[in-house]
Amino acid sequence: MVRKQVRAAVLPAVGAPLEITGIELPEPGEGQVRVRLAAAGVCHSDLSLSNGTLRQPVPAVLGHEGAGTVVAVGPGVTGTAPGDHVVLNWAPSCGTCDYCARLGEPWLCSNAQAATTVPHARTAAGDDLYPGLSVAAFAEETVVPAGAVLPLPDGVPLADAALLGCAALTGHGAVHHNARVREGESVAVLGIGGVGLATLQAARIAGAGRIVAVDVTAEKEELARAAGATDFVAASDTTAKDIRRLTGGGADVAVECAGRAAAIRTAWDCTRRGGRVTVVGIGRKDDTFSLSALEVFHFARTLSGCVYGDCEPARDLPVLAEHVRAGRLDLNTLVTRRIGLEDIPAAFEEMNAGRGGRSLVVFDQPSA
Repeated sequence: MVRKQVRAAVLPAVGAPLEITGIELPEPGEGQVRVRLAAAGVCHSDLSLSNGTLRQPVPAVLGHEGAGTVVAVGPGVTGTAPGDHVVLNWAPSCGTCDYCARLGEPWLCSNAQAATTVPHARTAAGDDLYPGLSVAAFAEETVVPAGAVLPLPDGVPLADAALLGCAALTGHGAVHHNARVREGESVAVLGIGGVGLATLQAARIAGAGRIVAVDVTAEKEELARAAGATDFVAASDTTAKDIRRLTGGGADVAVECAGRAAAIRTAWDCTRRGGRVTVVGIGRKDDTFSLSALEVFHFARTLSGCVYGDCEPARDLPVLAEHVRAGRLDLNTLVTRRIGLEDIPAAFEEMNAGRGGRSLVVFDQPSA
């Protein structure tokens, strides 16, 4: 089998530092597509894969938020062709499991991560490599199932389109599908990373009134306000009280994007009676919080988890593209650093320190 060597960020073992090295990619097989990456976002979920919060076979090529150009297709692929610009879909639904077919909840598809357990490449030494969250976007090129590519709508720059694959879809869906924010409602967003910034923009697009951004890093206020926040609260012991004061008794909606039990508890405490709490962040299984039976009854709030924004990417991607074309959604406001492949380890350190929004890996593209 013909194999091509490309550069990638490889996680050799859970908890180990990423290694920027050459890997060998095969030609696409039955039902597979080969994509040359234009850009890939560095998401906190990648950090969760590297430290074991989320399970991932290793060694692996991480990265799940990406966009690029199809360079080859395998037998049986009919929906895309070489030269097509595509957005990677890290959770392609199968269409046949109970969640997809009976419940109409494809974002919970039982088989969405089937590709993560199947090697997609090899190390230079010949060892199998696994694709992080199915797509392995931290590489110059990747091979993915055909269901993991979505056509990029017109009017969205290819590199910026990487952000549509996770951050923008998740923020959009958290606001529009899960929390169902209505015009004039107040919204609190806790955790202002890439997804939090996208959530702020989605709340603004939904017509929310007061939009309160919360983060442990006070320096993120400028980022938050540029994305649509009307107020900023530096996280402290009085955060919930501060938000209730700003919103006149409690936010109608709180969206937790930090992935911490303490932030979920704060999101619960800062909403009004009958309010809605949407949890987007991915936390550790041993990070717990408690609610008393009385307060669950008394406050009559709704607490719900939100996977991939409760989105159907094929349905929601064109909606986001229209927002981009109309100037309502500015993907550039999500990005605080544009970096190279070799800078991903430093971007992980930035996330661990709680600094900045999205780091966007931009790959060199061959001249036309």
